[in-house]
Amino acid sequence: MLPRRPVLLAAVLAVLPALACAQATIEGRVALPQATPAPVVNQRYEIVSKGGVVATNPPLAVVFLAGSFPKPATPPVARLIQKDLAFVPALLPVQTGTKVEFPNLDDQYHNVFSYSPPKRFDLGRYRPDERPVPSQTFDLPGLVTLRCDIHEHMRGVVLVLDTPHFVMTDPAGHFRLTGLPPGRYTLTAWLDSKTTRAHAVELTPGATLRLDFP
Repeated sequence: MLPRRPVLLAAVLAVLPALACAQATIEGRVALPQATPAPVVNQRYEIVSKGGVVATNPPLAVVFLAGSFPKPATPPVARLIQKDLAFVPALLPVQTGTKVEFPNLDDQYHNVFSYSPPKRFDLGRYRPDERPVPSQTFDLPGLVTLRCDIHEHMRGVVLVLDTPHFVMTDPAGHFRLTGLPPGRYTLTAWLDSKTTRAHAVELTPGATLRLDFP
């Protein structure tokens, strides 16, 4: 007779392929607006605010699956660096409860802060060699606009989502979400602070759904 632990391990390994096959996929394309003519350093994306609308330039979208999902046992950790007097990435989507670290990779001080209702904070001035790296935990969903108290032109955004299932589009608007649980949900594309597009979706085990946002 095999010991109990190897038997349990064999049972788990046998179930894993079935679980993988049960997961669904959504892929498609979001029709992005045209970029605003502006210099972009090293082809990086930047955050622009025009008429009260916060967006990336060139445009990008965040596609996410809205629904009721369990929280991870260990809170996620993400990094949003400051490099060449810019936030990288300019747009960072995270799940609620994520701890975001703000390393300074420039050879000068930065001071990251936000007045956004979902997360108000001020990290104070800190050097590139500061330890521990300044961080904040984002517990509430919503859009958090970042600035630097020292460098007025710096802008960044943390998009806090109450879901673990999200992805950034590529520059052409293509996206692919994998490892999705079967069920009925709402698929949403975030384009800017005032523009979202949503579709009801029904995911079946092992299937790939094609869906475009015109």
